[in-house]
Amino acid sequence: MAGLKRYRAEGSGYARQQGTRPQTLGYGLADSPAGQAAWVVEKYQAWMDCDGHPENVLSRDELLDQVMLYWLPNSATSSARLYWESFAKPSVAPVLAPTGISLFPKEIFRCSRRWAEARFKHIVHWRELDRGGHFAALERPGVLVDEIRSTFRPLRIA
Repeated sequence: MAGLKRYRAEGSGYARQQGTRPQTLGYGLADSPAGQAAWVVEKYQAWMDCDGHPENVLSRDELLDQVMLYWLPNSATSSARLYWESFAKPSVAPVLAPTGISLFPKEIFRCSRRWAEARFKHIVHWRELDRGGHFAALERPGVLVDEIRSTFRPLRIA
């Protein structure tokens, strides 16, 4: 609960901006490579398990690669629109599909299993990990692959 409270007070401004005015933000990010870099790298600094500096986990080239994925195709606006479209009418419908949940300790916010079970009705895998954050695919790729395999291996049809 403390993490969620801290996120709402100090870390959700980006989501509010993208959820209400994605076009305005997009124009600024499309106009400035330095602005685009700052926007992206700040999220890595805040949401990675990096002891306060993203270069403790990713090289500068890897960080630049992430920035360039937005800059070269000019996709800042379209990526921000996801927030605008999904925040307008968020779904609260129960999820009946088999679900795996891997909780990385530096995720933006983490829910309890009890909260997860209120929406995800068929949790087949649950694990709380010792390292990693919101960008687990970059931070802990091997661990994330193992988590995905652990979720779906029992569901495979022989």
